[in-house]
Amino acid sequence: MDNKILSHQQIKYKINRIAYQIYESNVEAEQIVIAGIEGGGLDFAKKVKAALEKITPAEILLCRVKMDKSDPLKSGITTSLKPEEYQGKSVVLIDDVLNSGSTLIYGVHHFIKTPLKQLKTAVLVNRNHKRYPVKADFKGLSLSTSLNEHVRVDLSSREYAVFLE
Repeated sequence: MDNKILSHQQIKYKINRIAYQIYESNVEAEQIVIAGIEGGGLDFAKKVKAALEKITPAEILLCRVKMDKSDPLKSGITTSLKPEEYQGKSVVLIDDVLNSGSTLIYGVHHFIKTPLKQLKTAVLVNRNHKRYPVKADFKGLSLSTSLNEHVRVDLSSREYAVFLE
């Protein structure tokens, strides 16, 4: 049985709140790079980008971050923007769920090879099961779960939802 933990309206509220937090930490920025980790992170990043575009005059650049989440070291990480396109800019790395932290830490590792103005992270759900020293600067919901439970984020349908399975 699915247990809905966030409704469509709650997710929309969290997207807007995260967008305002990103804006507040980048008030002077002329460009902000929103880097979404392919899959749920990219879907979430697109929604944050749309919310940001309504509240800031800054240009919002969307960057697709592609990696094999099961083995990011072996597969490597690629981005839709070249390093010179985000160099010296404020980057926000976004994923939908922070589980162990491995996806986020490999994403952070990729971006810190390039000099940036700042690098922040954002997630919709933080599960508090980190194996790596990475944190979400902006998070929609912190959730203590067991390792046997799974968080499923659905941003593709008309009614967004987050389930604990």
